[in-house]
Amino acid sequence: MRALVQRVSEARVTVDEVVTGEIGTGLLVLVCAMRDDAEAQSEWLARKVVNLRIFRGEQDRMNRSLLDIGGKALIVSQFTLAAETKGNRPGFSAAAAPDEGRRLYGHFSEQVASHGVSVANGIFGADMKVALVNDGPVTIWLDTDSK
Repeated sequence: MRALVQRVSEARVTVDEVVTGEIGTGLLVLVCAMRDDAEAQSEWLARKVVNLRIFRGEQDRMNRSLLDIGGKALIVSQFTLAAETKGNRPGFSAAAAPDEGRRLYGHFSEQVASHGVSVANGIFGADMKVALVNDGPVTIWLDTDSK
């Protein structure tokens, strides 16, 4: 699985002008299930996200995690993280099939919540508008193939 994690002071996702998920301080996690991913990748990624020490702590250093600060997570499915860009038009054959992507997206959200993190979500497959204030800015790329 792949994720683009952004430390935010606020973030929200809107579908058809209705807010479907909104958080204050925490992480916006754009996530994509890749072909051949399974629960093991989802669980590893969830543990990594909630324990990633990218929040300010002592001496203004990044040494606190989402769990440490009691922050929230806004999790948004984004299959375009699987883009293959050899040419000018991206291909997405590396992404999981839609049904499997939906299942693993749900599993990932459940796994993040199982760590005690309050989770808000977008809607899988919907045309979403995401608004955020990136704090720092801090943006981290995670890929279970790179563990």
